[in-house]
Amino acid sequence: MLNDLLLNSFNYLILIIGEMGYLGIFLGMMIESTIFPLPSELILIPAGALIAKGEMVFSLVFFAALAGSIIGALINFLFAMFLGRGLVNLLVKRYGRFLFITKKRLDKADNYFNKHGEITTFIGRLIPVARHIISIPAGFSRMNTLKFIIYTALGAAVWSSLLIYIGYLFWDKIAWINTHLNSLYIPIIIFVVIVLVAYLLIQKNKSKKKK
Repeated sequence: MLNDLLLNSFNYLILIIGEMGYLGIFLGMMIESTIFPLPSELILIPAGALIAKGEMVFSLVFFAALAGSIIGALINFLFAMFLGRGLVNLLVKRYGRFLFITKKRLDKADNYFNKHGEITTFIGRLIPVARHIISIPAGFSRMNTLKFIIYTALGAAVWSSLLIYIGYLFWDKIAWINTHLNSLYIPIIIFVVIVLVAYLLIQKNKSKKKK
């Protein structure tokens, strides 16, 4: 019964994306990259299935997903940069002691993003839940916009490729995908760990050279 429901839902999403085409993928990923809880799995896995069926082209799906991810992330980023920070400062000034937020803590967050904003943005795009909101602290801290776009694009490219590939490989096994989806994220987890270790080693070497 559950498998039939999943299969019907999956087929329905395929029909919607097939009808809207690449524009639907772009809009879906743009919404997904804002704070709205629209899982990218529901967009890109069915798109991968359509590629397997020969109804879509990988490169166009990939670039539509990438463009949507960047635009959606930029909406959050710019909102936080130009509007959100002023609101946060006002809340800290008036209610900081009740919210356990101080100007000192905000300054620490700014310093952190000044030093590690690139790697944090990149990795944040690869972690469920965090990928929706990582743009906001980056905007609060006024991270360099060009760097934000570059590292958002890199993270979104890795994430989108994985989901599209899952849909392409297992398009006719939706019940299996639902059961094993978390296991399919293992390569991403391993990749994130490798990137973090490499980054920490580089930072350590830089500190030694400065001494």
